[in-house]
Amino acid sequence: MDGLHALLTLLGFTLAGEVLAHVAGLPVPGPVLGMALLLAALMIRRGVSAELERVSALIQRHLSLLFIPAGVGLMTHAAALRAEGGPLLLALAASTLLTLCVTAWTLAWMLRNKQR
Repeated sequence: MDGLHALLTLLGFTLAGEVLAHVAGLPVPGPVLGMALLLAALMIRRGVSAELERVSALIQRHLSLLFIPAGVGLMTHAAALRAEGGPLLLALAASTLLTLCVTAWTLAWMLRNKQR
């Protein structure tokens, strides 16, 4: 598998996830479904090819570039963020706390069931 083939594999799974999310009307982002499909394929294949691992590592090294559009969006909508910052911060804090509680509850439940 050469580098182009590995990159096309990653893009293909992303596209498959997008199509699946759209066709099935699932409330899950397409790239997340694509990652799940890729994980399933790699588990069936029982490993990652060296080229796919190399291309993935290259993409990960430059992952920070994907935050540039979000940063530009924050600067563009700074006035709206200042006006609605309190409710946004409250929503972020509440959702983070809720996520931590649900995760802790799920872990405790799984540990109890594992002992049975």
